Amino acid sequence: MNNLVQEVLREYEILRDKSLKEALIRRQEVYKKIPQISNIDEEIKDIGIEISKSIFLKPQKHKDLLENLRSRLNALKKKKADLLRSNGYPETYMEQKFECNICKDTGYVNNKRCKCFEQKLINLYYKQSSIEDITKIENFSNFDYYLYSDKPYKGKMSPRENMKSIVDVAKDFIANFDNEKESLFFYGDSGLGKTFLSNCIAKELLDRGKVVLYRTAPDLIEGLRLNKLNSDNDSYFEYTDLLRECDLLIIDDLGTEPITPFSLQEIFSIVNARLLANKKFIISTNLPLSEVMNIYPERLCSRILGNFKLLNFYGEDIRIKRKTIN
Repeated sequence: MNNLVQEVLREYEILRDKSLKEALIRRQEVYKKIPQISNIDEEIKDIGIEISKSIFLKPQKHKDLLENLRSRLNALKKKKADLLRSNGYPETYMEQKFECNICKDTGYVNNKRCKCFEQKLINLYYKQSSIEDITKIENFSNFDYYLYSDKPYKGKMSPRENMKSIVDVAKDFIANFDNEKESLFFYGDSGLGKTFLSNCIAKELLDRGKVVLYRTAPDLIEGLRLNKLNSDNDSYFEYTDLLRECDLLIIDDLGTEPITPFSLQEIFSIVNARLLANKKFIISTNLPLSEVMNIYPERLCSRILGNFKLLNFYGEDIRIKRKTIN
């Protein structure tokens, strides 16, 4: 985890260097075309020095001096803006351009990580897990209802109608992501589209600028275990912060992780912390609900039952159908 943080910090450093070089090139271009602006910038710099001196050398008169200096400064800035506009440049042409205007490509705002920092960490996770490429294929554009049977299934509606109903819930979840508190819990046999639908939702929210993290339950627990054992204890807290702070945490294949006191405690801690912070989940499992209730402690199950919409996937394994069609 710590290596990923360092990689993100290096990326910010590269971004700042690049934007500064580009700003310097634009500045030299403007100075060459409009020499007056070079003189104005020198005057602005001198006034900045005068302001600093007046505060320290003439504190008894600094209010009057500051007012006078700021008036001159504003007049120069206006003159500079007018010159840029009259020569076909936007007023901000000479300024440094940042990828993130909130943190100015530093990654931090008021000593806290900017949202863009978290997204860069997620992007690195995606590259490691190939989910970035997966969401190019597994998205709503490629969702095929005809892989599901249109015949009633064990006294229930057909798998196709059931899937349409589940997708409607998923799309409503996306549309009301910032307003509704309820998370999603997918359960049912393997090969019924739970992971596919999770990736569809992930792509839509990522496209809307949300921070989404996907982890299988075994990877989630192993990541926590390795980071906790790491001699650099900060890596554990950085990892758990990311799990707790992302907009959407997807935990896939719940029940396939080693069931140990450590895993049960860590999953409960993450679920509890995120629910208290009104953060959303998608959790999926191949287990029937009755088995989930037997494996996991009552305090975790009660939070799932009380805060998640339970969606049952059923029918025939569509992966077999997909291979047959292809």
